[in-house]
Amino acid sequence: MRVAVLAIGRARDDPAKRVYDEYMTRLHWPHELKELQENKPLPAAKRKQREAELLLRAVPDGATIVALDGGGRALSSEDFARRIGAWRDDGAPCLAFLLGGADGHGDAVLKRADLILSFGPMVWPHLLARAMLAEQLWRAASILSGHPYHRA
Repeated sequence: MRVAVLAIGRARDDPAKRVYDEYMTRLHWPHELKELQENKPLPAAKRKQREAELLLRAVPDGATIVALDGGGRALSSEDFARRIGAWRDDGAPCLAFLLGGADGHGDAVLKRADLILSFGPMVWPHLLARAMLAEQLWRAASILSGHPYHRA
C-alpha cells in the first residue's frame, strides 16, 4: 500500500518540514509528497474550488481519500491504525491524504473523501499538520506491526 500526501502550498526550509521528513523516512510504506499551488490571486470561494480541483486531479487512481479538515472526525491513534489496517487488508492500493489551503477544502474534496479526519478543534498551521500526519502514519504502522513505539 502506498501513501500519497497531497498538500496545497510549498514547504521551504521550515522546522516542521524537517519533522515531516524525519517521520516519513521511518515509514516502510512507499510514499510521496505532492505540493500543489494555485498562483493566480482569486477570491476565497473560487480559490477553494480551484485548490479542490488541483488536489482531486493529483489523487492516484483507485486511492482511498482522507481529507484533513477541522470539521472532520477525530480518531484515537489506535482507531486510525485500525482504519488504515482495514483499508490495507481490503486491498486499497493507495491512501491519499489531502491537506487544503488556508481557507480549507472545497466541497468537491469533502464529498469525494472516504474519511474526513480532524486533529481536533484547534486550528493548526499547514506545515505542522503535515508533521502531525507523518507522525501518526508512523505510529499507525508501528501499531499494526506490533512495534513498541506506541505505548498507550
